[in-house]
Amino acid sequence: MRIAVLEDEPEQMSLLVDMLEHRLLIAEEPVFCVPFKNGEALRLALRTDSFDLLVLDWNVPGLDGLELLTWLRRQKESTVPVVMLSSRTSEEDAVRALDLGADDYVRKPVRPQELAARLRRVLTPKRIRALGSRECFGTWMFDHASSSVAIDADGAEPTQKVALSASEFYMALTLFRNIGRPVSRAHLLEGAGRETDAPSRALDSQIYRLRNKLGLQASRGLRLQTVYGQGYRLAEVSTEEVALG
Repeated sequence: MRIAVLEDEPEQMSLLVDMLEHRLLIAEEPVFCVPFKNGEALRLALRTDSFDLLVLDWNVPGLDGLELLTWLRRQKESTVPVVMLSSRTSEEDAVRALDLGADDYVRKPVRPQELAARLRRVLTPKRIRALGSRECFGTWMFDHASSSVAIDADGAEPTQKVALSASEFYMALTLFRNIGRPVSRAHLLEGAGRETDAPSRALDSQIYRLRNKLGLQASRGLRLQTVYGQGYRLAEVSTEEVALG
């Protein structure tokens, strides 16, 4: 899981990153934090990069957390989960942030266990439907315990079970969790436990193998597309395209 953290105070940043990477614990998958000291740097990154969650401090110099949230929801039209942190205690401030599209509002000083619980609540509904160690996306079921994907073609064919390597499993899971949205190369590589500066051809080769293993093609209602300058997007295909397909 990849999380962007906007916080200008070094001590607070250190505490947040430590909490997120060691206490969040969702489906036992690793958490990677990318720190940002100012909102403009994060906005620039969001033009080409992607994250599973944004944790934004409202009160940072320059472009603050609320302004970044406004840009994210209105101009970029992104649905990535956002949790706002702030020392502002008035009800009006909390309502303002929530009305602008924040998924939750947490007052400082942050209590680590409470924040972790709130983040788990925000993230879990975004996962379509979680069943213990399994996650389902339509007829596709990801089993964390076996690093495999079961594909049920609506009864037309026997259920197919595809075994994947650990890196392939998390790469595929990241794409499915973000259906319809571009996922950056860094996001895919980091989630798969690879160095984010790995050669592009290494990721391209792994995506090619993944597309073939899982049969990500129009006849199954999905298409894996390259997004120039960003990474890849898994998109649903219309029934008309499936019929042609």
